Amino acid sequence: MAKADSGGSVRSETGLARFGLALADWSEKWFPDALVFALLGIVVVFVVGLLLGESPYKIAVAGGKGFWSLVPFTMQMAMIIIGGYVLASAPAVYWVIQRLASVPSTPRGAVAFVALFSMLTSLVSWGFSLIFSGLLVRELVRRIDGIDYRAIGAAAYLGLGSIWALGLSSSAALLMATKGAIPPALYNISGIIPLTQTIFLWESIITAGVLLVVSVLIAYWSAPSPENARTADHYGVKLDPINLELEPRKKPGEWLEYSPLLTILVCLVLFAYLIDVFRTSPQGPLAALDLNTYNLIFISVGMLLHWRPKRFLRAVGQSIPATGGVLIQFPFYAVIFGIITGTGISLWLAQLFASITTHNTYALLVAFYSSVLGLFIPSGGGKWVIEAPYVLQAANELKVNLGWVVQIYNAAEALPNLINPFWMLPLLGLLGVKARDLVGYSVLQLIVHTPVIFFLCWLFAQWLPYVPPIK
Repeated sequence: MAKADSGGSVRSETGLARFGLALADWSEKWFPDALVFALLGIVVVFVVGLLLGESPYKIAVAGGKGFWSLVPFTMQMAMIIIGGYVLASAPAVYWVIQRLASVPSTPRGAVAFVALFSMLTSLVSWGFSLIFSGLLVRELVRRIDGIDYRAIGAAAYLGLGSIWALGLSSSAALLMATKGAIPPALYNISGIIPLTQTIFLWESIITAGVLLVVSVLIAYWSAPSPENARTADHYGVKLDPINLELEPRKKPGEWLEYSPLLTILVCLVLFAYLIDVFRTSPQGPLAALDLNTYNLIFISVGMLLHWRPKRFLRAVGQSIPATGGVLIQFPFYAVIFGIITGTGISLWLAQLFASITTHNTYALLVAFYSSVLGLFIPSGGGKWVIEAPYVLQAANELKVNLGWVVQIYNAAEALPNLINPFWMLPLLGLLGVKARDLVGYSVLQLIVHTPVIFFLCWLFAQWLPYVPPIK
C-alpha cells in the first residue's frame, strides 16, 4: 500500500487515485533502465533467428553490418531534441510558459493542465513537447503546493505516450512522405504515402481527439490529494527558474557573439530556403514537411527568438545531455534492424502476417505487433523502418489502406512508450528524477489507452478504401 509523505490516509483517495499511487510505488521499486530494453531486443531477435534455422554467425554478421545503418536518422532524432529545447527555452516562449503556469490553481488541475499541453504540443513536435511540458511542470511546482511530482511528471510525458505520432511530428508519416528518406527496398513496396493519406485523414484526427480527452480525464482523477502527494521536495529537487540573462561582454572579440547581426542574416537565408521548399514541393506544401525541413524550422525559429548567438549556443549546450541516450542506443536498434532484414526473419514475418490475418483482422494484428515490438525498439521512425517492409507488403496483399496502416502503427506504437523509459530521458533531465518515479502513472494511462486504440484502429480500417502505391 502506498504511503504519503505527510502521513495522509490513502483510503481517503478515489479508487483511480489509489490505483495510481500503488502503481507508482511499484514502478519506483522494480523498473529497470532504458538500455536494458534495447539489449534484450537484440537477444530476442537473435534467438528467433536461431529458431528459424539461421546460423549464429550469419545472424551476428547481419547485426554488425546494421550497427551504423541508422546514423542519418539518429542525427535527425538528436536534432529534434536540440531544436525542441532551443525553441522552448527562448525568452518569448518561456514567457508564454510562465503565463500559462498562472492558470491552474489546484494540484489536480495543474496535473490535467500539463497533460493537455503535453499532448497538444506533441502534435507539432515531440521534442518541443517534452521540453515545453518539463518547463511548465517546473513553473507550476514552484507556484502550487501539494502537487504530486510523479503524477505531474507523467502528465508531461503523455504527449509521447498517446498522440504525438498522429501529428506533424510523426517520424513514420514524415518518412513515408519523403522519397529520398525511404529505403529503396521499402519504396518498391509502398511508394510515397503523402501526409494527406496519413496524419490528415479525418479518421486520424478523431482518434487523436478521443485519446486527448480520455488522457486528460485520467490524469485529473488519478492525481492524489496534497495529503498523499510526493512533492519535488521529497526527491530533493530544487526548481529554480531558467536564467535568460547573459553575462556582460568583456572582450572586443565577443562583439559578434552578443550582436543579433549574424543571427538576422543567417535566418533570412534559411527562411528564404524554407519558403522555396514549400513553394516548389511537387506534392504541395504539406508534403514538404519531412524530418529535415521540420528540424530546420525549429532551429531557425529558435535561433531568431534567442536573438544573440551567445544565448542560442548556451541553449544548444544545455540540450546536448538529453541527446546522449539517442546517440548511444540507436546503433543497438540498428543491430536489431540488421538482424531482421539481413536474415530470413523479415520474409517469415511477412508471410506470417499475410497467412494468419484477413482484411478485417489485419488492423488488430498490426496494432498488437507494433505495441510489442515497441518495448524493444522505442523509436517511431527506427521501429517503422524495421516493420514497414513486411507490414506494408501484407497490407498490399490484403488490400488494406496503406495510409491507415501507417496510422495504426502510429497510434499503437505510442503505447509501449508509456512503459519503455527511453523517450523520457530529456524530460527526466529537466525534472531531476528517474524513469521509475514516473512510470507508475503512465502504466495507468496504458491500461485505459490500449482497448480504446485497438477498437478505433479496427473500426476505421473497415471502410477506408485501398489505394495502390504512388510511385
